[in-house]
Amino acid sequence: MLGFLGVWSYNIAIMRYFLYSLATDKSRGFIPGVIKLFLSGASFFYSLVVRLLAFFYRLNSHRLPCKVISIGNITLGGTGKTVLAEFVSRYLQGKSRKVAVLSRGYKRQAGDCPADSGSYASMGDEPFMLSRKLGNIPVIVGADRVKSAQKAIKDYGTDTVILDDGFQQWRIKKDLEIVVIDTLNPFGNRRLLPRGILRQPLSALRGADIFVLTKVNLSPQYQELKDFLSRINQDALIVESVHRPLGFYRLDGEGQPLKPEALRGERVTLFSGIGDPDSFEALAKSLGINVGLSLRFPDHHHYSEGDLQDIVRRSKASGITRIITTEKDAIRLPHNKEAEYGVQFLFLGITLKITKNEEGFCARLLKLYSL
Repeated sequence: MLGFLGVWSYNIAIMRYFLYSLATDKSRGFIPGVIKLFLSGASFFYSLVVRLLAFFYRLNSHRLPCKVISIGNITLGGTGKTVLAEFVSRYLQGKSRKVAVLSRGYKRQAGDCPADSGSYASMGDEPFMLSRKLGNIPVIVGADRVKSAQKAIKDYGTDTVILDDGFQQWRIKKDLEIVVIDTLNPFGNRRLLPRGILRQPLSALRGADIFVLTKVNLSPQYQELKDFLSRINQDALIVESVHRPLGFYRLDGEGQPLKPEALRGERVTLFSGIGDPDSFEALAKSLGINVGLSLRFPDHHHYSEGDLQDIVRRSKASGITRIITTEKDAIRLPHNKEAEYGVQFLFLGITLKITKNEEGFCARLLKLYSL
């Protein structure tokens, strides 16, 4: 039964990868071409719905009695919003601002009532991870961001809320619109869902105040992207950043982390269920790791016992006893299985480091409080 569950999860991952490959034009041929025609029609209707929703929500948008910073993106997939939300939260807290992060809590298993503490199941993996890392900065989860903001102001005296994944949040008037763009795959094929990976038309980028380009060290040829952004929105500040590895950590949090270079030359298994597995693998390889196996699961995947046993079985069959995953995936894993499986699970911790225009970025943040 466990083997069947592992195969089932693997097949789902393959299907999602196929759909993603269609949306990014990696799949070619007659059959993919026919499917793309249907997807193009669906994209047209999707575009109409998005434009209508944005129009009607903005007609009745709320002005909150605090500063509102939106951190979002225009595409599907992982761009680095969460690590940027952590960066901004810590910076503003250091400037004596009372900050709260508001998240929808994608794929959480609880109801719609906002929650500022709990478990991965009640909050969702990214908000729960962010909550653990931010400590005394509240992370409030709820489908209604207006109610979440009111809770933050009432319960915590918040003067600044950060909308995690807020670019498509039109019900709240924003003081600063930050759009995060992955330089490895900024816009896919520049088509809207489901034919492409765009959540909004590219013209929506005209509403951004700041563009934060992530993973620039993994994509050195990004000047064309900067030129495009400057043409579409000449007033927006363009910031460059990288994901800096902090080290390798045990799932149970015990012991000292291994330094980023500690596994140089070692053969390991990588596995992840995130929106951008390519950058995770590229980052691991940049640390000199020999990737013996690379296993991918759907974003926000809930790992079953069968999944874990399959990962361990395949690793041992390849002579691998150390398995590496991401911090977001580690949230969704049991922390007491190493002795039972006879392997070591570690996650790679990362942080965001701004490499260009950090001073300008921080100045934009602080300018909010002088208005």
